[in-house]
This record gives sequence, structure tokens and C-alpha cells, in this order.
Amino acid sequence: MKRSIRIASLSLIFWGLCLTCKAAELTVRLDNPPPEGNVAFLLFDSANAFGDLRDPVKLVKAPLDGRDLYRMKDIPAGEYALLIYHDENDNGKIDKNFIGIPKEPLGFSNRYKPKGPPSFSRAAFVLTENETRHFDVSLHRPLGKRGRLGVGVGIVTRSSPYKGYSGAVSQVIPAITYIGNRLQIFGPSANLSLVGSGKLRLAATGTYRMGAYEEDESNFLEGMGDREDTFMAGLSFQAELPGGIDFSTRYEHDVLDRIGGGTVQVGLSKSFQAGIFRFSPKASVNWLSASLSAHDFGVPDENATPQRPAYDPGDTLSTEAGLGMFVEITRNWMVIANTSVEFLGNHASDSPIVSDNYVIKGFGAINYLF
Repeated sequence: MKRSIRIASLSLIFWGLCLTCKAAELTVRLDNPPPEGNVAFLLFDSANAFGDLRDPVKLVKAPLDGRDLYRMKDIPAGEYALLIYHDENDNGKIDKNFIGIPKEPLGFSNRYKPKGPPSFSRAAFVLTENETRHFDVSLHRPLGKRGRLGVGVGIVTRSSPYKGYSGAVSQVIPAITYIGNRLQIFGPSANLSLVGSGKLRLAATGTYRMGAYEEDESNFLEGMGDREDTFMAGLSFQAELPGGIDFSTRYEHDVLDRIGGGTVQVGLSKSFQAGIFRFSPKASVNWLSASLSAHDFGVPDENATPQRPAYDPGDTLSTEAGLGMFVEITRNWMVIANTSVEFLGNHASDSPIVSDNYVIKGFGAINYLF
């Protein structure tokens, strides 16, 4: 009997303490509230969900009715980042452009104003039990009126799979970046949206293709001539799959007709955040037409020697695995880098001028965004 009384007493004390517990809450004042419509408050506790602007742990929607403060109540203690956006068309979601950048006015906690993919660590704050935290937030369109322009310097490089080759092929280029609702330029590549947005998209694409080798860097390649640079252009179909996985398939053709032929790439990628770093691992299967394969790996009859017999690889297939990285150093300074390893198929690696069955490729740039 006494034991039952003690248990009952402890239970009453426990519930009494719980009744005195109070979850944290947020108050928000908008510096520049829109004149009408609704505003949504999204709370994130995951860097990856925040980076993709999906799956918030709490969402509160309120009318723009002239009030000074908006509240989010009953929030457990923890680390969060806050996003606020004006739901202009009242469809209950953040409208995005062709490459997933929000088109509606938005703002973040800590007066954070990213010019690239948002970083959780920049907007993050810690809520303790019983705390009321206040934020003043300005809403703005991420791309402004004319998009975001960036200038800087970059380098395109690739290793050489060729026999006797003494180094890598590298080229310093101007790193011009432009991010608009329809047009995006990232160093040596560009996208122009044609149809769709959000989960399904069709775009025109263009890519600078660097020459595979120069003959004077290997005695074994003597007499073969330097490989041509060219510009590839075509179409890309892109889709956002569940879990934030991006699927893409692309065909590009040598529009300058310096080499002829085209390429097909089918790939998957996904982004992750770690502090100010955003990583995007990717994997793809690549097809190279016969003319491009012959240009990179073939030996024409007129260039054949006893040590270098004539060889026509035909169409070739390869697989590729890589990692993209985006670093928000400051509000305006960004670092963009991509590196990958392409594993050559048998038709390419069997060439008499090839000694390695892989190629390491990379692009890096430091950029100032206006």
C-alpha cells in the first residue's frame, strides 16, 4: 500500500513538472510585408532538407492582415533554420524556376541572404526550452529582377590516358556565371529552359569540349596532330525523383563541326550539406559517337606505324562517377568545383595509343556574385 502511494505521488510530481514545461516559440516581424495574400513560415532541423527547401518539421501559414508579429508556437528545443516566403498564388508551395530556385519573395533567420544554394549553418539558431526567440526578416526574390551575374577565374583540366603522355591537359578560362529564371551559365556549360519547371524540365544545353591531347607532349603521339577544341550543343531532359535525387539525360552534338558526331549522357545526382559546403555526388553512363571516339582514341590509316597500328574504336561507352562542390565563403564570394573519374570502355581502352582505362576530369572556379 505504501509503495503504491509513493508511485502515485511520483507520478503526480512528474505530471506536475510536465505541466510547468513550456515549449519554445518564435516571433517574426516582416520588414517589408507584401500588401496582401498569405505568408508561410517553414522550420527546418536538417541541413539537407533545408538546402533543398523540402520536408520542414513545422509549417505555419498566416494571412497578411497588417499584424506586427507572427508566432510559431510549441517548438521543441533544438537547432533550427527558419524560412519565410510569400505564397503569391496561394498554392501552398514554394514556386521554383527551371533549376529549382524559388521565384517567390522569401527571407531567412539571421537576416541571411544567400546568392546560391542556402546554407543551413548560416541561418541556424538554437532554441532552448521555454525560450521565445525573435527575428526581423526582409523578403526578397533570390534572383532579383535580372538574375545573378558572377565573374571570376577558373580552370578546366583532365588527365591523359595516352601512352607516353607526360602530364594533364589544363586550360585557364574566365569563370562567368549567370543564374536567371530561364538561362544559366556555369563556366564551360550553359542551360536554357524550354519547357516545364519543378519536377520535369526540358532544356537546351551547351558545353565547351577541350581537345583530348597535343601530339608534342608524347613521342608516341608524334604525327597524330593536336586534338580539336569544339562546342557541343543539344537537349537535356531533367526530372526530380523522390528523396531529392535528380535524373538527367542529355544529347549534345558538335555544332562547330570540327570533329562531328555527338554524345549522350544519362545520370543521377543528389546534394548534401556540411556547414558552408554543399556536395553533389553523381554517376552517369556516357555514349560517344564513332566520329568523336575516332578523334579521341582512333589511329587513322595515314598515321599508322609499326608500333601504332591503325585502329577504329567505333561507338564507345564509358561510366563516370564524380563529386560537385559549392562553397559559400561570404555572401558574395563562392567557390565552385567539379571532379570526376571516367572509366573507359573496352573499345577505347583497347586503342594502341591508350595506356590507362580511366580519365580524371575537373573544373574549379572562384566567383564573385553581384
